[in-house]
Amino acid sequence: MDKREIHGNAALVVIDVQKGFDEAGYWGPRDNPEAEDNIAALIDAWQATGRPVVFVRHDSDKPGSPLRLGQSGNDLKDFVQDRRGKGDGGELFVTKSVNSAFYGTPDLRAWFEAQGVRQFVVAGIQTNMCVETTARMGGNLGYEVLFALDATHTFDLAGPAGLRLTAPELARATAVNIQGGGFAEVVTTAELVEAARG
Repeated sequence: MDKREIHGNAALVVIDVQKGFDEAGYWGPRDNPEAEDNIAALIDAWQATGRPVVFVRHDSDKPGSPLRLGQSGNDLKDFVQDRRGKGDGGELFVTKSVNSAFYGTPDLRAWFEAQGVRQFVVAGIQTNMCVETTARMGGNLGYEVLFALDATHTFDLAGPAGLRLTAPELARATAVNIQGGGFAEVVTTAELVEAARG
């Protein structure tokens, strides 16, 4: 990250770290078993340094999804829920039913503008779905976006005509698309924690 400064009010956006993603029978093989520890480390660093944290929850409207509202899988994972309300830098809780956290309630962009936020970090689940979509939209809206790749994970995915990519392949594709396309800078949790703690 080459001595990048983390703004004093840079937001951490923690996307869809929900219990329903632990249902391996529904989602299939995943990557990056360290994702949860890295997400926790980022939340701790942000809260310890008085920076704002945004917690996002996906309320799926798809029949059978573990993330449906009212299902236990809709709940945030305990390690995230237990950290809510612990920081002094401001906190927002956003719910959404689409991929981008910018299309949720309350309005993330309006909150960023009110807080003067111009830089944010994305982490959470899934790397190539809601995390990537939020990062892309943030880049389009003119924010400086830092993509904590090792604080995300995803699952194997089938596409058209029998095409299938593994979770690690999808994560690599996301990293290339996000940084190569100029939407965000891909960084590590360690780099972010060090920079945040100054």
